[in-house]
Amino acid sequence: MTLLLIILGVVRSRKASTVALQLGLTQSGVSQGLKRLRDIFYDDLFLRRPHGMEPTAVALALEPRIAAAVEHLRGALVGARPFDPARAEGVTRLAALDAVQAEIVPGLMRRICHAAPGLQLSVLPLTRRAAMEALNAGEADLAIGFFWDFGDSLISHPLYRQGFTVVGQPSVIGAQPMGLARYAALPHVLVSPGGELRGVADQALAAQGLSRRVVASVPHFFPALATVAKTACIATLPDRLAARYAPMMGLQQVPPPLERRSFTVAALRHRRNAQDARLLWLLGLLAQDQSSPAISARNVSIPSPVSDEVSTSSG
Repeated sequence: MTLLLIILGVVRSRKASTVALQLGLTQSGVSQGLKRLRDIFYDDLFLRRPHGMEPTAVALALEPRIAAAVEHLRGALVGARPFDPARAEGVTRLAALDAVQAEIVPGLMRRICHAAPGLQLSVLPLTRRAAMEALNAGEADLAIGFFWDFGDSLISHPLYRQGFTVVGQPSVIGAQPMGLARYAALPHVLVSPGGELRGVADQALAAQGLSRRVVASVPHFFPALATVAKTACIATLPDRLAARYAPMMGLQQVPPPLERRSFTVAALRHRRNAQDARLLWLLGLLAQDQSSPAISARNVSIPSPVSDEVSTSSG
């Protein structure tokens, strides 16, 4: 099994050091594994290049067959072995962007450290599309975020509803409810992974004959909070994130004067892992922290796909 995981890992990452880290091996161990594989298949399999390990035609042809064999083996092992959190070991790879990380990871790790100290969590900062691709490729175990149109290969488990709030310094926000004209007049910080300077709020403002001035675009939510805390800017951010962290930075929150649709944050996993007891247990932990009626620690149901759509930017 280890040899199969080595060849799969090197084909996908092109780096022996990355595979060693993922599998908990030394680089020498990976090198020895590659030597054995070369002897088995009578081929170099990988050629050293300045940018990493380039797979040969034989390695590329083997990859889908080996991937299928590994999935069959994993399925057999999962079905044959009960899950005991106290004795469990290994790494769970979770794909999520920073707002979800801040909401999910602290509580999840608190429960893991208490009940399953041998488990490790590796968080991958992947966008929606990249997270789904990682699930399909077997490079992530769970993905958490807002997903729609995720296909038949993935299973969705809703966790919580996410809305929006406006945050800023108390002197900027003011004591009265924020009206649309004042919202448009204030300088804005926008969260956009792609660096755009326009978001869905600009479209809504334009429909009412208004516009705003976006003075900065940052790719993550915490830099937005930190920027707003030091400037006279405001930001429209996920309400659960703001409720948890804005008070720590001395920031005030008010409802946005623009109507913004809330959306469902869900956990996705691949159907190949439908009976994976470890993932079912972790989904139960997530449900406990988010008070979701869709999932319980003992009985994880498969709800309907999420259909509502919202921008991945802050507003």
